[in-house]
Amino acid sequence: MDLPVTSDLMPGQLLARGVCRHLAGHGFAVIEEFVPDRGLRVDVMALGPKGELWVVECKSSRADYMSDGKWQGYLDWCDRYFWAVDQDFPTELLPEGTGLIIADGYDAEILRMGPEDKLAAARRNKLIRKFAVHAARRLHGLRDPGAGLEHLG
Repeated sequence: MDLPVTSDLMPGQLLARGVCRHLAGHGFAVIEEFVPDRGLRVDVMALGPKGELWVVECKSSRADYMSDGKWQGYLDWCDRYFWAVDQDFPTELLPEGTGLIIADGYDAEILRMGPEDKLAAARRNKLIRKFAVHAARRLHGLRDPGAGLEHLG
């Protein structure tokens, strides 16, 4: 299966691609559009080499950021939280006490590390298992699109 070329991606998807490339280069496993809990969908969930879990929300414009009322609900599902924006984004809009990544469709750079707020062991274990199942199902769906796994997330 061919991957989409950058012209086929929406602006937020381009940011997520750059973020995923950057984090993968630092030993993270990454999943786009991950659902940690009912009613939540994070743009990028990253599982680090030491078991740390990061959430990255990609905002392609001021309007995209202003319309996001759920981001604080993601804080309970990660050790560190980040915003990923492009170099022209007005970063003064983003709340202090959150991480900041500048990205494009090819790479990213962490400008401000999100503060660490470690997850409880039980929640971490649950999320890592869910991450693994989600990644395996997504890979299976790519290898066998007719398997009917789309509804399993």
